[in-house]
Amino acid sequence: MTRSIIDHTETESAKTEPGLCPDCETDTIIHDPDRGERVCEECGLVLTEDPIDYGPEWRAFNAQEHDELSRVGAPLTQSMHDRGLTTTIDWRNKDANGHSMSADKHGQLHRLRVWQERIRTKNAGERNLKYALSEIDRMVSALGVPRPVKETASVIYRQALDQDLIRGRSIEGVATSALYTACRKEDIPRSLEEVTSVSRVDQREIGRTYRYIADELDINLEPTNPRQFVPRFCSELDVGKEVETKAVEIIDTTTEQGLHSGKSPTGFAAAAIYAAGLLCDETIPQRAVADTAQTTVVTVRNRYREQLEAIDQQPA
Repeated sequence: MTRSIIDHTETESAKTEPGLCPDCETDTIIHDPDRGERVCEECGLVLTEDPIDYGPEWRAFNAQEHDELSRVGAPLTQSMHDRGLTTTIDWRNKDANGHSMSADKHGQLHRLRVWQERIRTKNAGERNLKYALSEIDRMVSALGVPRPVKETASVIYRQALDQDLIRGRSIEGVATSALYTACRKEDIPRSLEEVTSVSRVDQREIGRTYRYIADELDINLEPTNPRQFVPRFCSELDVGKEVETKAVEIIDTTTEQGLHSGKSPTGFAAAAIYAAGLLCDETIPQRAVADTAQTTVVTVRNRYREQLEAIDQQPA
C-alpha cells in the first residue's frame, strides 16, 4: 500500500463512495476521477489504483467516425422476437459499392427476402411473439414514449409468456397491458385512456389484464402522481410557467391532505391547471383543459372547486 496526500482542490470533483477505510476506520473514501484511484480523504491511504479501461482502444469525434471504427453490430434488444440476432436483407437492390444490380439479381434478392422472413419465425409461438412486439412498437410510436419503455414492455410481455399468462387472453390485450405497466414503472405519464386510444382492445379489458399481470408477476407500482401530467398538459395548452408552477403547488398541497385519493390523476392535474390559471389571472377554457386531459368538463369543474377550498384561496 502507498500513501498519497490529496490536495483539497483536486478532491472537489471526487465522488464519495460507501465503505470504511481499513487504516483510520472512517467513511471518507472518495473516488478521484483524474487519477483513477479510491483514496481515503482523512489519512490519504490509496485503496485501489490503475483501473482497467473496458472501452474501445480507438477514439471517435463524431458519429460517422464511430460507425466506421466500430467493429461490433447492434446491441441485443428485447423488442424484437429474435433479439436482433438474425440477418436482415436490405430492400435496396444495390451491391456493397452502391451500384444497381441486374434484373436477374433483383428477382433472386426478392426470393431471398421472402425466405428470410419465413425462417425468422420457426413456429406459431414465435409468430405470435413477433406480432405482439410489433403491436408494442406501433403503440410506442403513437404515444411518443422513449425507447426504454418499449424495452421494459417487451420484457414484461416475455415474462407473461414464460409463465403462461397469455392463455385465454388476446395478444393485443396483454401487449397493451404490458405497455401501460411499463409506462407506470418508468414514471412516464400516460393515462389508461391515452393507452386505450392507440390500442385495438377496449379499456375494460386492458384494465382487467393489467391488474392480473401485475399481480401474477409481482409488480408493485406506486399510485400515479398527478403532478407528472402537469408539464405535458401545460405544454399542450401553451400556458405560462407561472401557471405550471402554481398548478404543481396546488397538487402538492392537496395531495398532502389526501384530496387526490380515489380520483383520476389526469382529471386532478387538469383541475389544478385550471385553478392555477384563475389564480394567476390567465384565462384557460375548461373545455380545452378537459380535452387535453381526456376527461369531462364536469370533472374539471368539481375538482378545481375542491382544490381551491382545500388551499383556502379564491380567484380575484
